[in-house]
Amino acid sequence: MKSFLFPGQASQYIGMGSDLYNEFLIAKEYFDKADDILQLDLKNACFNGPDEKLVRTEYTQPAIYVHSVIIDALLKKAGIRPDITAGHSLGEYSALVSAGVFSFEEGLKAVGLRSRLMQKCCDDNPGTMAAVVGLSLEQVTDVIKDINGVVPANFNSPTQVAISGIKEAVETACDKLKEAGAKKTIMLAVGGAYHSPLMQYAKDEMTDFIETLKFNKFDFPVIANVSAQPVDDPAKMKQLLCEQITSPVLWFPTIEKMYNVGVGEFYEIGPGKVLLGLLKRSSKGKQYTGISVDRVEHLNKITGVEVE
Repeated sequence: MKSFLFPGQASQYIGMGSDLYNEFLIAKEYFDKADDILQLDLKNACFNGPDEKLVRTEYTQPAIYVHSVIIDALLKKAGIRPDITAGHSLGEYSALVSAGVFSFEEGLKAVGLRSRLMQKCCDDNPGTMAAVVGLSLEQVTDVIKDINGVVPANFNSPTQVAISGIKEAVETACDKLKEAGAKKTIMLAVGGAYHSPLMQYAKDEMTDFIETLKFNKFDFPVIANVSAQPVDDPAKMKQLLCEQITSPVLWFPTIEKMYNVGVGEFYEIGPGKVLLGLLKRSSKGKQYTGISVDRVEHLNKITGVEVE
């Protein structure tokens, strides 16, 4: 079985999507539509930066979404389709487009609103995130439970957990986690405290918007971040998508579920190789194929033909 994995924030890089834009009509169409619909100079931010602009949530989220959906469409045009998908945080919207739940344009409007609301939360309630390497989710939770202003945010692999919250609280938590045996802690290049209570305003506003969206029948299941279970019911996915903004991303359990249902091929669809790195750390003793699909050269190599 094949799965498509869609990345979230911190996968962006300057130059992302520029080769696709120059090579494929659908890439040009989607990037141009994104500029028009969002009223942002998204292409320029993706292709030329600067990093200070691209790292802002209002740019980062649409950038990764557009890039991922273009790759997904090009692979399907070449006859490569998944049996199941999942997306890390923001990537869940890309996964839902892949599954036919809503259109590129509808997803773009949702991601655009999500990014603006989360940017407002970042501006009003500044925060950050950090990756903790070498401790389990249970260990991290136990160490930080008495530190106000920080929570576990992403369960990325058996020994990598992201924490999120107020900057000072995250820094304090990192010091305590290193004292408790963490191999290292890494402050992440993100714009705010995602998947934490500091995003409550965004969750409330997105809940109202998501209720207005028409969700179509799923072409294949999407494993939800909040539950790590396959979902193909539109009403259930609406609920989980609303909860996602302030809930931890259960990514390692998501990968475990994919193995349990028989997935052996994992395609990372979009910028970077963050998810393949997490997959490697989560797959000790397992046989699998991991494939990065980020650029024109990857598409041509995977399909064996030049996708037009």
